[in-house]
Amino acid sequence: MIPDDATLTTTGTAPEGGGRVLILACGALAREITALIRLNGWDHIDLQCLPAILHNHPERIAPAVDAALADHQPEYERVFVAYADCGTGGALERVCAERGVEMIAGPHCYAFFEGVEAFADRDEITAFYLTDFLARQFDAFVTRPLGLDRHPELRDAYFGHYETLVYLAQTDDPALTEKARRAAEALGLAFERRSTGYGDLAPALAAAARG
Repeated sequence: MIPDDATLTTTGTAPEGGGRVLILACGALAREITALIRLNGWDHIDLQCLPAILHNHPERIAPAVDAALADHQPEYERVFVAYADCGTGGALERVCAERGVEMIAGPHCYAFFEGVEAFADRDEITAFYLTDFLARQFDAFVTRPLGLDRHPELRDAYFGHYETLVYLAQTDDPALTEKARRAAEALGLAFERRSTGYGDLAPALAAAARG
């Protein structure tokens, strides 16, 4: 089983005459990226994931990616950063530009799973989003960090301006759908499920794999 919040490394074999590619990714995308690597037979790709909990401290993402690039970039022909901006305020884009590597387009994973253009067109300012990862890890990444398990009265202070919890589903998993539905109930929000699959993540990784 792939860990949900840990540094993860998988290593492939470079094809004859070709160089190895590193995907430096958010740990919240580990399952999806591993599945795409397996489905596409990308044996020349290595995956290095940083802890997903960095999303609770977005100011730490760019420095962590920069440090990881400093450690690993010399070992690879190409590196692709599987993060969107993720609340870094452009800091991650600047790191990638300075290091000469590409990253996923978009403000965050909710956008690239649904498709950046489609997400922008919706302009849903009253929607709170979950992905498969966040549905699975709702308590670890939302309930406990916000103190809602100890102070449920804080719910409206945090979520009073939301109306709907939108579950962007990467897989067709009834158990995850039920987890997401229960999260909506806990937050006092209406529930909507959208099947997105891997969205823009799949073509972005395919382009990185091709070079």
